[in-house]
Amino acid sequence: MGDIVLFFRYTCEAHGLRHPDDFLSKYREAAARLGLQNTDEPAPKTIEGWIYEGRKPQRVFRPVIVEMLGHSIEALWTDAPEGTTSQFVPLTGASPTTPHADSDVDLDDMKRTGAMAVRRAKDFLLGADRERVGEDTFGLLDDEVQRLVAAYPREPLSVIWDDLLEAQEQVFRLLEGGRVRPSQLRDLNVKGAVLSFMVAKGFNDMEVPHQAMTMTRVAAACARDAEHAGLIALTDGLKSLIAYWADKPTDAYHYASQGAATAEHLHGTVGLWLLGLRARAAAVLGDEETVRAASQQAADRRERVIHDDLDELGGLFTYAPEKQLYYTVEAETLLGHGGAQLAAQAEQAVQGFSDPSAPTWAFGDLAGSQCDLALIRLFGGDLDGAAEAIRPVLDLSASHRNAGIVMSAMRVRHALMSSPAQGAVVARDLRAEIEAFPASRPALPHG
Repeated sequence: MGDIVLFFRYTCEAHGLRHPDDFLSKYREAAARLGLQNTDEPAPKTIEGWIYEGRKPQRVFRPVIVEMLGHSIEALWTDAPEGTTSQFVPLTGASPTTPHADSDVDLDDMKRTGAMAVRRAKDFLLGADRERVGEDTFGLLDDEVQRLVAAYPREPLSVIWDDLLEAQEQVFRLLEGGRVRPSQLRDLNVKGAVLSFMVAKGFNDMEVPHQAMTMTRVAAACARDAEHAGLIALTDGLKSLIAYWADKPTDAYHYASQGAATAEHLHGTVGLWLLGLRARAAAVLGDEETVRAASQQAADRRERVIHDDLDELGGLFTYAPEKQLYYTVEAETLLGHGGAQLAAQAEQAVQGFSDPSAPTWAFGDLAGSQCDLALIRLFGGDLDGAAEAIRPVLDLSASHRNAGIVMSAMRVRHALMSSPAQGAVVARDLRAEIEAFPASRPALPHG
């Protein structure tokens, strides 16, 4: 919306409605006047989507809004008088126009500072004199790495980005300083690989794949210097992930296969992740036989998993059963499959990410699972069920709409356009809402 204030927002404030709770209170009164007490009411974040992103309400909400504010929807969704300002109070983290910890970092500024880190990392990779610091420094770095690994799947990228770049810089500075003892060198390179992996993932979430790939190569160089096979395989997996979201399925398949070969004799979950990546890439290529083989192989290996140091690290560095089910369902969905059994698996995948307090919870994986469930229901002709499944995704605050989540939502939009129900009111409204979904977003994690 930029600096433009909608007449809807202006009218809300003229009625003293400066918070979603105020709006909902008046909404319920208007619904009661219309005899609609038992109908659905909008979620607070849905209201903020109307306020801050200019999304028009779905038709089910429109009669109540008209009754409540005394203007037609067409009139409300025009620009307010010139010079109008807003005092609307959003939920924490929901408004792209009000400073908050998770959304006040400008995406272009994040890309700029990140690009500086890439240049710094490339200098390290190409010309560093890595030789041989104090144990206290290592303890502080350990704590910071563990904090960032835990936070990445759970927090907006804008919250941790600067800390992530700073920690990476500290590791590179130590590696270049010539004061690291041989016994410390491997551990420091492991930290460099882990931090560079997360920075690379951040670039991918910000839709800068070329910077993401450069930083992944830096992570791979640190992993090789550490002689850590699991991290080497993980960097191939990240290359596959970057290619997958960049719509390069052949490259994604190549990197996943390469990493799977490296991880073949490892006992942790990294090998299972690479098989899941291979299955997803094969699905985009239409290779159903490989999808089934890779998914079955991963299922068989799950029974023999022995958690290693990467699994103990957690976050992006472990492949939990919930995520494995999400990948399995997504591969089938990409093949265009549906049916009751797959729908049940998709619902199970969503349920697996339903508890934000769980150690393996990740909002990106939850959103991806919800989009897959929407697609499967759509394939089965359940338009209302599809709309229900994707609703929490569309209600995500702007700071949580990373590249992968947006692309997953766009798959639902594409399916709506080719659906037999494409002319239905619900389908048209949902398609329009998804079209508006990418607007005004910083960035965030997705698998």
